[in-house]
Amino acid sequence: MACGFVGSGATFETPAGGMTRLSWAGATAGHADIGKVRMDQELMDRAMAATTAEGTLAGRMGITIVSASGAEVVATMPVAGNIQPFGLLHGGASCVLAETIGSLGAALHAGLGRVVVGIEISATHHRAARDGDVTAVATLAHGGRTIATYEIVITDSAGHRVCTSRLTCLIRDQVPGRGANGADILREQGVIGS
Repeated sequence: MACGFVGSGATFETPAGGMTRLSWAGATAGHADIGKVRMDQELMDRAMAATTAEGTLAGRMGITIVSASGAEVVATMPVAGNIQPFGLLHGGASCVLAETIGSLGAALHAGLGRVVVGIEISATHHRAARDGDVTAVATLAHGGRTIATYEIVITDSAGHRVCTSRLTCLIRDQVPGRGANGADILREQGVIGS
């Protein structure tokens, strides 16, 4: 079975609708998997699909998730349809792309039994993008139990850096009776069971 990794101690809803506690992967000193837990690829794919589903801002902006884990998320977004009046990629579109993939990374790091909210974002716009797609890579800078911070680098189709962003997300335990990290939306869309 293909697997990805998320933050330790996470609880995930199974395709049958039950909850399962995930176990530690890697247990030796110096092993790259220490502090990560195994996540079923199907559940990861569902979380990625919910992030850019119809009706979401990311979906309207044409954001496509290429790959995702708690350590790194890669996505693309077309410049067309996301421009400002001068025909350049809108700086706000870059921020939406950065927050979308940084938040997805934080959600994968935290696990579906936790709630993730962005609490701070900054962006430096280095150069303009006029056409094609931009690619964003969010890399985990700090992954703790209550805070996750990502550095997001956005490049144009020629590989030139367009924007550098930093996103910090607050991680909290799920509120009883409420879904966490998109579980309600996933359930409404029929992606996971009730």
